Amino acid sequence: MTRHPRVVRRRAPENAVGGRLSLRHTIRVFLALMCLALAPTAARAWWFFHRDTPHPQRTIVNSPLIVVPGEVVGQYLVVTAKWDRRGPYHFLIDTGASTNLVSPLFAGRYGVPMHDRETGDDLTVPVRSSDGATSNLPAVMLRNVEFGDARFENTPALIYDCSAISLHLGVPIDGILGFPFFRNVLLTLDYPEHRMILAPTGSASALQPGSTIHFNNSQHVPIIPLGLGNKTFFALVDSGSDSTLRLNPLGMDFVYDQAPRPGPFVATVSGDVQQTVARLDQTILLGAYRLDHPVAEITSELPAIGGAVLKNFVVTFDQKRNQVTFYRNSTLPITFPSLRSAGFSVAKAGAYWRIIGVIADSPAARAGVEEGDLITRINQEPVDKWGVQRYADLVQKSKRITFAFLVGRREYEIPLPVMDLVP
Repeated sequence: MTRHPRVVRRRAPENAVGGRLSLRHTIRVFLALMCLALAPTAARAWWFFHRDTPHPQRTIVNSPLIVVPGEVVGQYLVVTAKWDRRGPYHFLIDTGASTNLVSPLFAGRYGVPMHDRETGDDLTVPVRSSDGATSNLPAVMLRNVEFGDARFENTPALIYDCSAISLHLGVPIDGILGFPFFRNVLLTLDYPEHRMILAPTGSASALQPGSTIHFNNSQHVPIIPLGLGNKTFFALVDSGSDSTLRLNPLGMDFVYDQAPRPGPFVATVSGDVQQTVARLDQTILLGAYRLDHPVAEITSELPAIGGAVLKNFVVTFDQKRNQVTFYRNSTLPITFPSLRSAGFSVAKAGAYWRIIGVIADSPAARAGVEEGDLITRINQEPVDKWGVQRYADLVQKSKRITFAFLVGRREYEIPLPVMDLVP
């Protein structure tokens, strides 16, 4: 999985793929259906921006309904905008982030550097991932971002190198837009139709009937209650994560169908971290909808609902009323397939993939695959032909995959069984 820096509470993706490719910890930079997970977090940078912004963000909406085309890549909703001859621009929508990240190129075109009021120096904001690593990112004010008849002016953002995310997804990502970016509009993420819909805040609370849940917006991200038996716990609605669920066992009476076990690796700012994954022998209630026997990451972090669950819904966020509505055209419980893996996670690097971690009890480990090994071909095709979804589908349906490893100047093919990491 992979994660990107988010300025806000949890953990961080850098460019990883695993027996699964995934983006996840948001910008999380970043990979595990290969294993890509983007996950950055920092510390309430949005408040800092908001306080020091001479001209607060302004949103102008000139249509009652604005449909923005997009695509679901992996489990991420990526939308496209074009408002001048330099576009189109591609943005990943990350409701789990409290700030915005833009590429250096995009910032150079539309950003104005922000300055420290006391020293006059260019402003940088420390961004800390959940594993403690800190980096300073330059701050800019975006003059404008446009989605059709919706114009967003004077929006604070951090400059972040999006090349790893772009390489992993196969789409040039110009920015990652956090939840506060949309605070002055009604935001709908329509996963089934691969689109984003914007409407004025005075509109009806949701475009579709469904299950409406009030959220806590004190951290400028949507945190909602979920049900498990006779207990309630709170989880982040995190479109910037490609996972199903992230669950914290503290104070919970989890009953496992498949006990927690070592899982894919996630690339973070300070190194590669191995996840713990499991399957519950229980049902989680998401409003009126049931998540039956879910596969989840077990963690000490804030629980979260990721894109692998959200993809089943049309999700409407109303920040004026602090509520989110989930709509699905079926009332049947959502079920979860086995979590399968080739036994390792990788970072994509153009002409090859580099292994960042090997699961100890996997066929890959028994075959001698090690961290740092380079893969050049999958089933005799160059790795640059394998996008996120294609590779994920291959892992999900195959009993065996043949990988070509580069040793010196020679390639060696090794057929590896695909394992059910979590049946």
